Amino acid sequence: MRFWRFLGKSDNEVELRIDGEIVDDEDAWLYEWFGYQHTAPNVFRQELAKYKDKNLTVWIDSIGGVVWAAAGIYNALKEHHGRVTVKIDGKALSAASIIAMAGDEVLMSPAAVMMIHNPWVHAAGDAAELRHMAGVLDEIKEAIINAYELKTGLPRDEISRLMDEETWMSAQKAV
Repeated sequence: MRFWRFLGKSDNEVELRIDGEIVDDEDAWLYEWFGYQHTAPNVFRQELAKYKDKNLTVWIDSIGGVVWAAAGIYNALKEHHGRVTVKIDGKALSAASIIAMAGDEVLMSPAAVMMIHNPWVHAAGDAAELRHMAGVLDEIKEAIINAYELKTGLPRDEISRLMDEETWMSAQKAV
């Protein structure tokens, strides 16, 4: 069960709801099989292509998920030909906060929350492999900071500090 739905509002406007976990394309079948709400970037891009040149309102209420899947959705929204308004009506946590940064305008309900944190991974291996994975996580963090920096204009070191602290934000704090 996909966690996004497109709803036609008018000839030039479409509403999109994101209400579940963000997953890799390779794992989507498992979520489908169990009936879990989810999305994967390739299917999302295919559906989004049907609404070229239309203005989008993207409602987000998601715990997040896989960072590169979120990056794919973020990129699809940034490339969309039409205005993208993001409305967070519940939560935009972790990877979902990256998707939220794709909006030309981002609005939050007074009762909504956003959370950003450092990327993490389950890893196994010897000391050299784990050191390598730490370097990979550092690069992933830099990529995430790019999206936050483009949207907020905050300095990279400030965004990095907020991620280090796993920052939870109300609508007022997120502004």
